[in-house]
Amino acid sequence: MAFALKTSPSSSAALGHGTMEVTVPRRFLVRARAAATATASVDPRTGMQLVLTTPRVLAASVPAANKRALSVAQTLSRIKEQGKTALIPYITAGDPDLATTAEALRLLDACGADVIELGIPFSDPYADGPILQASAARALAGGTTTDAVLSMLKEVTPELSCPVVLFSYLGPIARRGAPSFTAAVKEAGAQGLIVPDLPYDETCALRHEASKNSLELVLLATPTTPAERTKVIARASQGFVYLVSANGVTGPRATVDPGVKDRLKEIKQLTNKAVAVGFGISTPEHVRQIAEWGADAVIIGSTMVKQLGQAASPKEGLKKLGEYARSLKDALP
Repeated sequence: MAFALKTSPSSSAALGHGTMEVTVPRRFLVRARAAATATASVDPRTGMQLVLTTPRVLAASVPAANKRALSVAQTLSRIKEQGKTALIPYITAGDPDLATTAEALRLLDACGADVIELGIPFSDPYADGPILQASAARALAGGTTTDAVLSMLKEVTPELSCPVVLFSYLGPIARRGAPSFTAAVKEAGAQGLIVPDLPYDETCALRHEASKNSLELVLLATPTTPAERTKVIARASQGFVYLVSANGVTGPRATVDPGVKDRLKEIKQLTNKAVAVGFGISTPEHVRQIAEWGADAVIIGSTMVKQLGQAASPKEGLKKLGEYARSLKDALP
């Protein structure tokens, strides 16, 4: 990484030396000052004292990224221990554009999202309903690429207090190759990965590559997943177990299938990992009901995406997104 160096006269006559500033991207400023006293800690080669500061606080401080030191599993475990239910919103990267996606990530974090699921747009999202299909189509039509998504994410994740889980179909992963893809996802700052069309027989290979890059590979269980396979999924899933609430594609539904309550109990008997429920959840009443049934987290996608994608402008979309996210957060214990 290139650094820009500049010198300027000292503002304090007591120092008697110049000040050297090292300008680094966005969030940090390293200021090297000549030692003011004989007892100051100095670099013996340069006689300069290094002080790491943020633009707001001229003293050593912890980078914002350290707020995300917890993994997805640790984050949800802590919330579970507090007797609370986590909120996991989903949005599509690039809808309506990547600049708005970046702002949406910051907004959702500020609204209390515990984990954020970010979807990479794909041309054949067969598990998605009309809302998410249209969202992916708009993003792709606008020129959104996987590389552009990861580049944007790399800029934003240091500012977030919650972990980001990347949602990608297998196509983008296969094109790049699992080792390269998972390494790039790690570099972008994401901490988890969901691949809805990952063949069962390929789970171990992708989990191996994900683990090499400190990524948690989240696996999905549906209402019709056989009992023996559910056991394997519960054991192998990382971060949390994703319980799909209904068969079929994503999209809002009038009610939540009451069978989810029993399915939750079954999975919780198999694992101590957090269990998150997604698909078809859209209202504060839905999230409240699922929380009462014992879910550790709720995932809301289609209606979240709708706030941004169908708004008259990005500004209006962000306003609606914030209002909607807060209404869901307020409904959770």
